[in-house]
Amino acid sequence: MKLKQLAFGLSALALTSAALLALTPAQAQAKTYRIGISNGFVGSEWRTQMLDGIREVVEEYKKAGTNVELVIQSADVDVQGQIQQIRNLINAKVDGIIINPNSQTGLNQVIREATDAGIKVVVVDQEVSAPTAVNVAIDQRAWAKDKMDWLAKALGGKGNIVVINGIDGHPANEAREAGIADSLKNYPNIKVLNTANGDWDHAKAQQVLSSILASQPNIDGIFTQDGMGQGVLRALIAAKPRKMPIVSGEAYVGYMKLWTEIKKSYPDFRSYGLANPPGVGASGLRVVMSLIQGKQLKDGVLKGPYKNTIYVPIPARVDDSTLAKTLADLLAKKKADTYTMDGYLTQAQANAYFK
Repeated sequence: MKLKQLAFGLSALALTSAALLALTPAQAQAKTYRIGISNGFVGSEWRTQMLDGIREVVEEYKKAGTNVELVIQSADVDVQGQIQQIRNLINAKVDGIIINPNSQTGLNQVIREATDAGIKVVVVDQEVSAPTAVNVAIDQRAWAKDKMDWLAKALGGKGNIVVINGIDGHPANEAREAGIADSLKNYPNIKVLNTANGDWDHAKAQQVLSSILASQPNIDGIFTQDGMGQGVLRALIAAKPRKMPIVSGEAYVGYMKLWTEIKKSYPDFRSYGLANPPGVGASGLRVVMSLIQGKQLKDGVLKGPYKNTIYVPIPARVDDSTLAKTLADLLAKKKADTYTMDGYLTQAQANAYFK
């Protein structure tokens, strides 16, 4: 019996030693990584899904034996309020901070304060110019250009359109406006009748478009960012136009339901959804964890206007040819109307950005 116990003990020791050699020193000491989240806008289902995705990956880390604790600062705040959120996280002595920013430049100083304190900072969804931060985002400019290119081609390169943008001044909105302009340079026969801000809010987008439709009924197409598409469709349904404008929509379950319903009365109605993945927050968590553990990014990985951005892939899109199957698959998974098509980096994909 003693020999068996000894053999078991030696085997366990060998396994433990091998496991320790595979871990970083911090992991070997069973360190708990404290990750702060600064979310300065809570007025959309997208942000809720972003936080849920981060929590999913935290559970994945825990199951793999890596302890991660989230310290979340999430509220509707202005730039000064978000600066305070980040300072709260610095004072909490977190190991890393994930920020979805309210400004492209206004957080640079506090980000510097964080990195000077030895905290790794990853900014998600939108790009900031802070040189000590790493942005993890889809290319929002290219995303908007893709959607406007689709709309322009669906219109045959000509027609009158309305553009419904997000929150004025937010980094993603600024990038998307630039992407829209990039596209429209190639379509001189498309005229923008009106541009308005729907603030990534379905109710506001519905109100804004309803007012536009009352004064400008002859609209051929509508460009809308995500988070507002359902409001746009509800405004159109209420207006009962003779011909339904083509809409560059969104990849939400609720939007796809309305899209399907409209096609019953307007069989020629066309739309398109390009995923803007809330899972970018979870992708950011994988990146910040790698940085905390001392991994270095490969040369050439950082791109963008400030050379500090990892552009992650756009995970999904839906058009009229794939609408029925895409919606059926999402409903089979019991996804709510507020769910948008999503995806985030696997650990292997995240590792590929590092040496």
